Amino acid sequence: MRGKSTIVPIDLEIEATCRRNNAARRQRDQDIDTSPPLSPNYVQMDGEPVRRVTLEDFSHTTTPEFFTSITLPKVQALNISYSHSLIQLIQGNLFHGLPSEDPYTLLASFTEICNTVKIAGVPAQAVCLNLFSFSLAGEAKRWLHYFKGNTFRTWEEVVEKFLKKYFPESKTAEGKLEISSFHQFPDESLSEALDRFHVLLRKTPTHGYSEPVQLSIFIDGLRPQSKQLLDASAGGKIKLKTPEEAMELIENMVASDQAILRDRSYVPTKRSLLELSTQDATLTQHKLLCR
Repeated sequence: MRGKSTIVPIDLEIEATCRRNNAARRQRDQDIDTSPPLSPNYVQMDGEPVRRVTLEDFSHTTTPEFFTSITLPKVQALNISYSHSLIQLIQGNLFHGLPSEDPYTLLASFTEICNTVKIAGVPAQAVCLNLFSFSLAGEAKRWLHYFKGNTFRTWEEVVEKFLKKYFPESKTAEGKLEISSFHQFPDESLSEALDRFHVLLRKTPTHGYSEPVQLSIFIDGLRPQSKQLLDASAGGKIKLKTPEEAMELIENMVASDQAILRDRSYVPTKRSLLELSTQDATLTQHKLLCR
């Protein structure tokens, strides 16, 4: 059985239809040939244009997202403002990063000032992070800006990097050597020697010496006369005392030493004839002539 045949309608204007079809085909070919080529900055991948990143693209100036190395912490307070007098107080003790400056002294003074600032919804560490840059100047300020944006997110990170830069292990070694080689000067009193020893300890807080070891270093560094006085006050040998007992004896002797120095400073001296006033000198000469 034959299938059904498809009846094609007769095109009475077949020539005109052919001309239209040919014109449409030529237009399609022309559109393909005249399409603009891909830009040098684009390549064809999987039929889709993909941008090429050139060296010139990398050389273009871009605006940094962050301008400070310290991340401003998120706080509950809507508005935070610091008085101009507070900024001035902090800048009264600037740290420049010089070898003669003590970074621990700066941190102690800075945190002491920051602890006086109380703002609802703002933690103490957030205050320190916000204000720390105002305590630096010169090379130290440049050091803080060397870090990329938002490097520091906690106050502990700032302190760690700051001390690693300005109080490295070499300084700790120097400080420990200075402490261990302590000796009382020939013209130095016991109280002056103790004060100077405490300064050495504060100068290197990372010395690692325990309090009994500190006490032994101090006693060993005293002059023989001072040691004899301490042994006499201990009723034998001061090193046979406990650290607490030995420290108490030293403090008592220091107090006596300071009292003696105060008494000596107020002892009235006899004035010579040249030190007397003009009236006193005239009366004295008159008495001598009348004898």
